[in-house]
Amino acid sequence: MKVNIENIEINYICEGQGKNILILHGWGASIDTIMPIFNHLKGHFKVYAMDFPGCGQSQKPSEVLGAYDYARITKKFIDAMDMDEIILIGHSHGGRVSIVLANKYPELVKKMILIDSAGLIPKRKLKYYVKVYTFKALKKLYSITFFWMDKDEIMERFYKKFGSTDYKDADGIMRKILVRLVNEDLRPLLKDIKASTLLIWGKDDDATPVYMGEIMEKEIKDSGLVILENAGHYSYLDQYVRFKAIISSFLEKDK
Repeated sequence: MKVNIENIEINYICEGQGKNILILHGWGASIDTIMPIFNHLKGHFKVYAMDFPGCGQSQKPSEVLGAYDYARITKKFIDAMDMDEIILIGHSHGGRVSIVLANKYPELVKKMILIDSAGLIPKRKLKYYVKVYTFKALKKLYSITFFWMDKDEIMERFYKKFGSTDYKDADGIMRKILVRLVNEDLRPLLKDIKASTLLIWGKDDDATPVYMGEIMEKEIKDSGLVILENAGHYSYLDQYVRFKAIISSFLEKDK
């Protein structure tokens, strides 16, 4: 199904009856990646899932969006679906957007599950800065070496060779959006979140490490952190049976 939000065609699905749950996927992913959660919950809740702008079957945005922009668009989707109360479930980038929504609309978000959530600026070690300056030097050298080529073509070749996996997989405006998102720090929002929050993290997550979950547990007043052994950034897939049991317990009173 499609709905137009701010002149962007947003793809979404909805199944089930009961209290409203909205599941938000991670960066570069889509509804398809959160179907295991969707299918588990649709027997007891009215479950929605949407493709963020530029992901899955939703249109790309025409401007560079940040976390607050994604939250604004998601809130308009919620309004379009006539939901006055929701339970939010967000993985990675979806967690980032969920944090903004829970902070701005405490009367709307009654419960929240954050799975390997993004939203915090990672700790920077010396190795990171060495990597950044090396990257910049390589970029300049690459531009000089291939001076006869079109600048955009040069940069496209460079990022495909040396860019991060997420950056390589993105293109055009989505790359600019990714750069903006990873430099936004949502930590100041955590202390004012009122929703009862379950934090689920993969112990081996190297994209949003466990210490980020520990920070969120410390700063979100009504929250608890569950760390899943032998699980990475997609902890809900790596430990699906245990994940189902944990969220079922958390949501039991809402059925």
